[in-house]
Amino acid sequence: MSQDSGVAESSDDHQGSLEEKDFPSPNLDTSGDSKSGEDSSFESGSEAESDNEEAKPEKTNGELGESSTEEASAQVEEWEDKELPTQHYNSESNKIQAHCEHCNAENKHNELVTPRLLSRGQFLLKVDGEGTYQCTETGLIFEVNRKVDIKYCVLSWSKYSDLIEKPWAVGGPLFDVKCDPLCLTSIQFPHSLCLGHRDTNMTFKVFHVKSTGASLEYTVDHSATHVKWRVSSLSPVGPVIQSEETVFHHGAVILYKAIDHNPSLSFRVYVATNNESFIKDISKSIKHSCKKFMKIDKPPVCQKLLQNGKKYRLISEPEAEITPEEIEFVDGSLLKLKSYIEVYLEQPVEFKLLLVEMDSEEIVWKAKLRECDWVQHHQNQNISKSSTSGNRRRKMSSSLPDETVYDKRMKQIDSSDGVKTKALLTDTQLFNLAEKLGKEWLKIAIANLKLNISEIDAIREKEDNVTISKFKMLKKWQEKEQNNATAQNLCNCLKNVDSVEVQDVLRGFLQET
Repeated sequence: MSQDSGVAESSDDHQGSLEEKDFPSPNLDTSGDSKSGEDSSFESGSEAESDNEEAKPEKTNGELGESSTEEASAQVEEWEDKELPTQHYNSESNKIQAHCEHCNAENKHNELVTPRLLSRGQFLLKVDGEGTYQCTETGLIFEVNRKVDIKYCVLSWSKYSDLIEKPWAVGGPLFDVKCDPLCLTSIQFPHSLCLGHRDTNMTFKVFHVKSTGASLEYTVDHSATHVKWRVSSLSPVGPVIQSEETVFHHGAVILYKAIDHNPSLSFRVYVATNNESFIKDISKSIKHSCKKFMKIDKPPVCQKLLQNGKKYRLISEPEAEITPEEIEFVDGSLLKLKSYIEVYLEQPVEFKLLLVEMDSEEIVWKAKLRECDWVQHHQNQNISKSSTSGNRRRKMSSSLPDETVYDKRMKQIDSSDGVKTKALLTDTQLFNLAEKLGKEWLKIAIANLKLNISEIDAIREKEDNVTISKFKMLKKWQEKEQNNATAQNLCNCLKNVDSVEVQDVLRGFLQET
């Protein structure tokens, strides 16, 4: 190992005494004294509130939740067991299962346990006695010698980017673990690498942040999926790797769609290592963006391993505007700003995305995106907004015929002060209606919406997709009506259209106003 790495030369899987050499840590607050071998730097989930906050040192006496300073009460508040609803728990989980013949071959037969999710992304695991337990949400494996409560969370590597020096690189997620160290014998950290049969020249260590600085500590062992570390003290810890050979990463592709009122489609495509810290950073950058995004639920795991320095191209079928057209993959775990690929389509059509390795032309990942992947999101939002306020009214009118309810709704709107009638229809609403219009849409355009045949022909000449033609026809009506392009006016125009689906959509427009 080179002398400028700041770490004493060692071999992996060392089982003797834990020799280590501290890095200088100018970016860490080390003002608090702590006892040897105990917690000294603990982020306690403040990272979830701000990307700019630094880790705060904590003085402990080795017992869970106890402190020798006035910060004890604050610590108790911070770790208050505010269990979140199961629905929120599942939706916010960053866990992505890898599919790899090498890494799935090993079965450790550990007892699987599901933790509780506390506030600020913290997990709480309660174990009843001695044994080895694997967290189903993070993949962490804890070896304990007695009954104990373990609290932990995923951290960002980017805060410690200055402390990870070459030839060392991130090997997996970074965690902050808190419990009585005397109860915790070892921790096995999940790593995001595919070792296969190429681990002979690889060295794993555990990056450990303490009040005296950051250090690299020896591992006990490593497997195809985990790195085992004998607990010396508890604070931010995670696996790092040094390799003389090419490193292969399990990869994930994560999609987000911009939410706006334009009919065009805009996506962010993130190519990442299958590393919870990396994935959490992506989620955080989306939340802090000035735009609104929704996550597109597609299988994220890459079917081919990613390599640093390899070039990849994202392809769209049909063709879309993709920026940049190709990328050189690097593990961006240490980068605060995560790079992404932008995909833009002028019209909302179904399309395929393929990530291709440029050297071999092999497909690394692919997905088909359909209109229901994002349209359903908007419909669910509208339903949820109207369900609470309109629940009582719907119960009262549920026994009436549909025509009676429709006419009654129209009269209620006509007798209002005019505020509701001025709510203009959105592009999303018009597109939903366009999907429900059948073969009679040309007749509706001319007879009901009073469009000219020349206007219809112009739309059909420029657009082969029938649904898009219907949408543009409705947009043309909206353009001509201007401030009168309201739900009430459109309902009046289409009142005689003999289609249950169309009338259901129109009733929905009225309920949303």
